[in-house]
Amino acid sequence: MAEDGFVWIYLIFLLIPLSRVLPRVIKKYKMKNSNVNTQSSDKMFNLSNTNSSKSTDKFETPAKLTPKSIDMLVLGELSHGTKNFDMIQKKLGIDPEKLDSVLEDLENKKLMKVEQKQGLFGPKIELHPTEEGLKKYFS
Repeated sequence: MAEDGFVWIYLIFLLIPLSRVLPRVIKKYKMKNSNVNTQSSDKMFNLSNTNSSKSTDKFETPAKLTPKSIDMLVLGELSHGTKNFDMIQKKLGIDPEKLDSVLEDLENKKLMKVEQKQGLFGPKIELHPTEEGLKKYFS
């Protein structure tokens, strides 16, 4: 064991890596729980909506605003900040082949751009909507 005056050095070697890893773990935990909470609240909303006997315009507007095509769904996910192929696939539940063809189509129409970046664990690919893509989605 170390001398009494040098115990703080061991604390520094323990706390610095912990302070870098802990925020990432908390962020992943919050993201996982927020996805579960939004899915369960969506199910509750749909159940309460089907049980109601009154039909008003307030409840019909979300159905009018939902995108009609898969291209617009993917473009919507990109515009809301989802940058990863796997996250888009997980959120929308699309087959990888179908999603790949949709992303290629969006890139050919210049509605989306692909950026290759060097990450900590090697190269990574990020997907971003272009200005034309944002205009098309929000119009």
